[in-house]
Amino acid sequence: MDIGTLTTTTAESGDLAAVARRVEALGFDSLWIPEHPVIPMARTTPFPIGDGTLPDHYNRWADPFVALTVVATVTKQIKLGTGICLLPEREPLMTAKVIASLDLYSGGRVIIGAGAGWLKEETEVMGTRFGSRWKRMRETVEAMRVLWTQREASYEGELVRFPSVRCEPKPAQRPYPPVLLGAHGPKALERVARTYDGWFPLVHSIPAFERDMVTLRKLTQEAGRNPDTLQVTVIIDPDDGGPSLDDMKRLRDAGVNRIVLFSQKIGTEAADGQALSVLDRLAPKVELGQKV
Repeated sequence: MDIGTLTTTTAESGDLAAVARRVEALGFDSLWIPEHPVIPMARTTPFPIGDGTLPDHYNRWADPFVALTVVATVTKQIKLGTGICLLPEREPLMTAKVIASLDLYSGGRVIIGAGAGWLKEETEVMGTRFGSRWKRMRETVEAMRVLWTQREASYEGELVRFPSVRCEPKPAQRPYPPVLLGAHGPKALERVARTYDGWFPLVHSIPAFERDMVTLRKLTQEAGRNPDTLQVTVIIDPDDGGPSLDDMKRLRDAGVNRIVLFSQKIGTEAADGQALSVLDRLAPKVELGQKV
């Protein structure tokens, strides 16, 4: 089982290059960077975890693609993941170029974990109506795929549209870097089955996740796609001792390709400069994954 980790990057989080080197040296297969471009000061939307209070470090995150470029320059093998990229808050043409450029220069190591966002005030200050964010996200993904694969690309959606253009360089991966949907619930499964290259959920209950995977495979087949081609990466909180070897085997059997270790505690520690010690604490899980 491949084991990755997610780290928060801020002005106080320390030497990201050193963190990236440690991730690769310890045998993690991937490093994931989250995104919040801005946090509006006037907001009423509660944080969807815990008591609804937004941790302070969410206000301080660096741009994920700049951070992943740093990671790419000092590593050779690990995958470079966004966890997650808020595509409805981004301009599609420039985002396609940034992703393709990073994939080219990293030798085809980019994975896009993408989501539509939960913070209404942020989505709207970035220029997208909150109620239309899912449509804009789908159209953005469709448009980027056209830009990544066609010499002369155009797209005509309801929210994303542009005439024939050239957008180069093309990504190193063929046909393009995978886009995994970070979302939950019945509609999320339908969206993965219809549009995305895979799924990137938080897993709190393995039995519930196993049931969701049965549903996802069925929906993917009904959409005319091969469910075996889905890339499934899950995020698991390791702070309570999990995942165990048996947990990893159950996840593998359900269709998981990769486990990303992350918790809110880890996010706070990494943002405040303790990422290296976090990695050392998580390293035994990499060894455990090698037994699966």
